[in-house]
Amino acid sequence: MRDDGATAYTIRPGRPADADRCAALNDAVHPHTGIGPWTRDLFDNHPSVRPADFLVAEHTGGDGIVATLVAIRQEWTFGGVRLPVSQVELVGTDPAHRGRQLAGRLLHALHTRCSADGTALQVIEGIPYFYRRFGYEYALHVGGAPDVPLAGIRELPEAPGPLIRPATPADAPALARVDRVRAGRDALTCPRDERAWLHEISGHRPDSLARRTVKALVDPSGEVNGYVVHGRRPSSDGTLPVLAAAYADPDAWPRIAPALLRHLAEANAPLWLLLPASHPLARHAPPGTPRRPRAWYARTESPATLLNHVLPALARRWRDLGLRCPGDTMTIDTYHEVIRLHFTAGAPATAQSEPRGTAQTDARIPPGALLQMLLGHRTPKELTDIWPDMTIPDPATAAFLEAAFPVTAPEIWAVA
Repeated sequence: MRDDGATAYTIRPGRPADADRCAALNDAVHPHTGIGPWTRDLFDNHPSVRPADFLVAEHTGGDGIVATLVAIRQEWTFGGVRLPVSQVELVGTDPAHRGRQLAGRLLHALHTRCSADGTALQVIEGIPYFYRRFGYEYALHVGGAPDVPLAGIRELPEAPGPLIRPATPADAPALARVDRVRAGRDALTCPRDERAWLHEISGHRPDSLARRTVKALVDPSGEVNGYVVHGRRPSSDGTLPVLAAAYADPDAWPRIAPALLRHLAEANAPLWLLLPASHPLARHAPPGTPRRPRAWYARTESPATLLNHVLPALARRWRDLGLRCPGDTMTIDTYHEVIRLHFTAGAPATAQSEPRGTAQTDARIPPGALLQMLLGHRTPKELTDIWPDMTIPDPATAAFLEAAFPVTAPEIWAVA
């Protein structure tokens, strides 16, 4: 390894001219076919990525770009409220330059950028534990539905369903409309707008790792009312990954699920549903083999900022449940700061960060536990059971938080 110090590297935003070098570097350091073409997809007219959304470490000694990552900007929704998110991808370092904390420097630069532009949440799917070192917490899961065996699908009764066909660019407005309907639900979703759907349908290079198969679900009147997204071919374990499935009318699932499952089974592979176990396609599927959810790590620089983003959705949820805070304020000590929640007529209005002091607080919740609670990963009771330093002394406050923050499975599939 070189004996270069940290000063031998410059961290800077990406430029259009960096596409070839970043694609070659990512191809070399990531063990997946199609990484280089995917990198070029992200440089080339992506709906939510610009070259400057890449961050690169450049070796001043003449080796050029030796480490890189990209932040894919997007808006998730929580109960209809928009939440700005950066999805971090393609973190990689040239082996000859490892050991110089370049990934940490790139992530630090990204986090600084997110703090400046108000992006409250960063998420990443990747190396187990590694990203905890940079402030990320396992606070989201993807999947959890059982794999669906072919034999069970073939035993489903024949029933009419929607026409299922490859989506075309002309379907993008209809697919965006379906996502707008879904965005009002009391769960984290990642709705695509028309430009994002155009990219999903026709924006990826043929050999890109990120290219997926998008199918439109068409009702008898000819209107596109839903979609299913799956891998182009079975994965290495022989299952066909199903990333997303949605229908504008949620009550239609008992009718359309058998036809959709039989259509997916035409790939002659068991189905790997990357969907929550509560998803209607999973609930109406034959019994299958349980599969552990995949980990998504999440990070926020400021829990108070994240709270302020989602407070309108929380206020609506709490009004619907008839919940009222026991007092006008609630203080949460995160061991780094105090977050003071202000309530109006029993509903949350604002959250503000304050320095820690000696005054008594209503709850002590470590940052990682608070993030899991806010994102619906675990209930306060579950978190108290596994985090000894999470304490809620007042029974009324504990009961309120338990009712206010139920587990809600995210309906997220990665933007690519």
